Amino acid sequence: MTRIAVIEDDLPTSNQLAGWIRSAKSGIVIDQWFTRDEAEAALAREHYDAVVLDIELGRERHAGVALINAINKLRQGTPVLVVSAMPAAIYRSIMKALDAWDYLQKTTFEEADFIETFLDILRTTQAQAPASAAPAPVGDALVLDPLWQRTPTWRGERINLPLTAQRILATLHQRSGEVVSYDELFEVVKSGRNRDNVRKHVSTIREALREVDPGFEGIENVPMRGFRWVGK
Repeated sequence: MTRIAVIEDDLPTSNQLAGWIRSAKSGIVIDQWFTRDEAEAALAREHYDAVVLDIELGRERHAGVALINAINKLRQGTPVLVVSAMPAAIYRSIMKALDAWDYLQKTTFEEADFIETFLDILRTTQAQAPASAAPAPVGDALVLDPLWQRTPTWRGERINLPLTAQRILATLHQRSGEVVSYDELFEVVKSGRNRDNVRKHVSTIREALREVDPGFEGIENVPMRGFRWVGK
């Protein structure tokens, strides 16, 4: 059973995050902790599949940093999603250096953004489970028109995507197996050149591919860096 820790000192925010997690996937056990001490004790006692935490807990401005260090010392590979009011421009790079999965700044993201990021974590951490056998596609499963005049196809089925999403998909596909950074993806986004906008486009691509292939897991989120096409 999937077990998640939500470490947030503000009760309404903690309950909101827990509610979003429950809506994202059924059958998840959620432990809510509100102080650094009780969170550290729980992390030492329980095995969590993921941790969602705030940086500032009570009067401890960087309690979350200490908790991430404690998680790393356990060497269990537990992914950490940081949700904080601290400015992302400053703290995202700090969290990356601490090997946090991702950083979401409060008031700058919506429920759908949180859920997509959270599901990315679960998909990646649970990818060790053997996939059901499926016939290998002949040739390349994804077909894109370089002139953007035809709808792209996946395994012979048409994919309905707006033009910007097609360009992002093409960029990821052309760099198959490589990490394509957010900065590189900004080059194909004409407006809204920010990480949240890129995430929304990638979410749109995933949804479109899953409409024709429910088991599609071919776009991998690389924490703090960008995305990787592994669809082949």
